[in-house]
Amino acid sequence: MSRSDTPKPASATQGPVLPMAITEIVEQHAEEAAILWAQRDKAVLAPNYSLKDLARLDERVEAHLDGLRVAGKVGWEVCEGALQEGQAGEVFAAAALAFESNDAQRIKEVLACGTTNPALERAIISALGWLQFEQIKTSIKALLKDPEAKIRRIGFAAFAVHRQYPGPALETAMSDRNHRLRARAIEAAAELGRKDLAVFVRPPARQPDENSRFAAAWALARLGWPNDVLSVMRSFVVDGGPYAVRALEIAMRSIDFRTAKEWHSVLLNQADKFRLAAIGAGVFGDPKTIDDLILLMRNEEIARIAGEAFSTITGVDLVHNGLEGSAPETLLERPSEEAESDDVSMDPDQDLPWPNLHRIEAWWTAHKEEFRPGTRYFRGHEISIKSLKDGLANGTQRQRAAAALELAIRESGQPLFETRQRGDRQTRQMSSVKTPTKGGTA
Repeated sequence: MSRSDTPKPASATQGPVLPMAITEIVEQHAEEAAILWAQRDKAVLAPNYSLKDLARLDERVEAHLDGLRVAGKVGWEVCEGALQEGQAGEVFAAAALAFESNDAQRIKEVLACGTTNPALERAIISALGWLQFEQIKTSIKALLKDPEAKIRRIGFAAFAVHRQYPGPALETAMSDRNHRLRARAIEAAAELGRKDLAVFVRPPARQPDENSRFAAAWALARLGWPNDVLSVMRSFVVDGGPYAVRALEIAMRSIDFRTAKEWHSVLLNQADKFRLAAIGAGVFGDPKTIDDLILLMRNEEIARIAGEAFSTITGVDLVHNGLEGSAPETLLERPSEEAESDDVSMDPDQDLPWPNLHRIEAWWTAHKEEFRPGTRYFRGHEISIKSLKDGLANGTQRQRAAAALELAIRESGQPLFETRQRGDRQTRQMSSVKTPTKGGTA
């Protein structure tokens, strides 16, 4: 089922109050919209979702939002009531209806409930990205003038996800006293590919907090000055904190081949950095690291992430090519089912297949000569604009995000392609991209 992405006038968005509207059905629409958005929130960076998968999921989300729109006042009242639950999916649904209607009171209610923590703020931003830019342009411009920094941050983020320049207010925000607003504004400038705004990025060493320090380093690397922030990126990787993976991903793509190779060797020599070593190998793309990845697959804790890196380099799908194995019985599944366990975290690799080590070794022995050491590969092809666009069109969501970042670094004056936007919009953008025939090897 295909849903129109054309703007709806405020009257159509609010809809008539349907005399036959059944509250239970409307509540089901609200519940399903929230649940599906939560699923989507994970899917946008999932290793097992393609653009087609995302687009199908988005159709389901939009169908339930339509159900709420048709219900008119009842639809809003149901969403308004669900806001009190304080869950991100409910905030997304309410924010979509509120900003679509341009109703100031509804928007005020959503912002009051949705700015109590970062997860809920992200749901509002996602809703703003869901709607057409012209639908929300006036409302988000108003957010940029709000006295509260957290409201202004949402406004700048909304402009950024639509890859729209918010005007000179962005430069001012890049040095705002609020660290979260400042960091988001800096990243927005980089996402837009505005190399001219790099002069407004205070060097990382002069940033007063970790968020802004990372944002400044990431932005400068993305805009073409990786050498100026190399030591900063290395420190984030070494520290192993929340920015370690993002720092590794952009640094390994931005620095020269020799330096990237040295970085990877250092990570391989530290047991507590094996996971980063596996991720870095996939980013680096040198087939010479495949032997190291096969060794890392013997480690149950990182076997799946090493298998994903193997696939990223070679283009081989472990499941479709018969290289998938079984989960080891010795590894506890997370979240733990033991009543006294304090570990309730989700397994970060739960959507990745387990590699069958012996079959992978046999495959690599048979195909090793088809790859040239010292050359970067992505999904079985030497990295080039053509192979990256192929990945952007046909890869998994995680691979698509990697391809988008790689392209943005190579074309630093162009906007970073947003792989998290609505699937139907991405499909239209990607329809003109002609790609090579997919294969397991170069």
